[in-house]
Amino acid sequence: MPAWLTVVGIGDDGFAGLGRPARRALLGASVVYGGERHLAMLPARLAARRAAWPRPFDLAPLLAERPHAVCVLASGDPMLFGVGATLARQLPAGELRVLPAPSSLSLAAARLGWPLQDVATVSLVGRPLATLNAHLHDGARLFVLSADGHTPAALAASLDARGFGATHMTVLEHLGGERERRVDGRADQWPAGEMAALNLIALDCRASAQAPRLPLSCGLPDDAFIHDGQLTKRDVRAITLARLAPAPGELLWDVGAGSGSIGIEWMRAHPTCRAIAIEANDARQRFIEQNRDALGVPGLQLVAGRAPDALRGLPAPHAVFIGGGVTVPDVLDTCWAQLRGGGRLVANAVTLQGEAVLAAWREQHGGTLTRIALAHAQPLGGFDTWRQALPITLLDVTKPAKPSADS
Repeated sequence: MPAWLTVVGIGDDGFAGLGRPARRALLGASVVYGGERHLAMLPARLAARRAAWPRPFDLAPLLAERPHAVCVLASGDPMLFGVGATLARQLPAGELRVLPAPSSLSLAAARLGWPLQDVATVSLVGRPLATLNAHLHDGARLFVLSADGHTPAALAASLDARGFGATHMTVLEHLGGERERRVDGRADQWPAGEMAALNLIALDCRASAQAPRLPLSCGLPDDAFIHDGQLTKRDVRAITLARLAPAPGELLWDVGAGSGSIGIEWMRAHPTCRAIAIEANDARQRFIEQNRDALGVPGLQLVAGRAPDALRGLPAPHAVFIGGGVTVPDVLDTCWAQLRGGGRLVANAVTLQGEAVLAAWREQHGGTLTRIALAHAQPLGGFDTWRQALPITLLDVTKPAKPSADS
């Protein structure tokens, strides 16, 4: 089937800023879908019916128009956090044509003289403000897509609270249009007023000496987490995450999550990594909620309950970490049964009984056992001595992949 759907990227300069192919597509369309702001940019001479997106958003009316000639209006580059990407997941490539305009990111980079490839992008459209926290590093440059006109002030307050008050903020309103405006200032001096709803925020991050330093590598400092002692400590956590081996798009079950440290660091490894934290203790559930926001992964899913019962109905994971509860009947069996083929299961034990369970499991399913014994130098009178931490037994096993249909 030839392309019946054309997605037209439109800037704040409206119809006048479109190229000839985009204008031809709109003139030949039977119906044009888009937001009310974009539809209002079309000239009266266009014969096509205008259709505003339904609320809540739904593609069904649009897809029902197939095979008639249909256009969709979207901001800037429709494949950048836009409806073009959503449609591309629904339609074969041959049925879809995309005609992008310059994105707000490209326009912002041009205005500021920032090489676009050196700037990270964070969207706060439909996402919590805490999403930004994972990207805050001294010297980093960020483009932030605002949710609305209140976002700049809220973002400035958040930056100041996290020790990034010296960050230089530039708010760019109505990029590419007649009403384009630029506002500059420091986060800790930003006024509380509302900006235009259509805005992009550029951040040149500057951290104070008190700002938490959160490295990109796994094994964050223990004091980065709120906890009651139920925490996989830094060095053991780094080893555990190396064995779990997060990869883009993969899902982790963090069973007996405690403070949520493993699931949080799994999600910090890549923006598309997902994690579900399973925790029965009410107070620790609150720790997980606070930690996931503070460390920039508010999308971590929390399941309140105790394994194995709480695992029923959850999507199949690519990796499982069991930090507590290996001696509870059926926990290992349930996790193993739900783990995808080729997935990794890592379990830690500190007691003799837990170690015995892991050793028996290895006899049945294979894998490796590792003893982790750490010591830290601590004062003893006027001298220092080594204080041994409790040894950890770590089981690491990969589930055999299912044979393909071709084999």
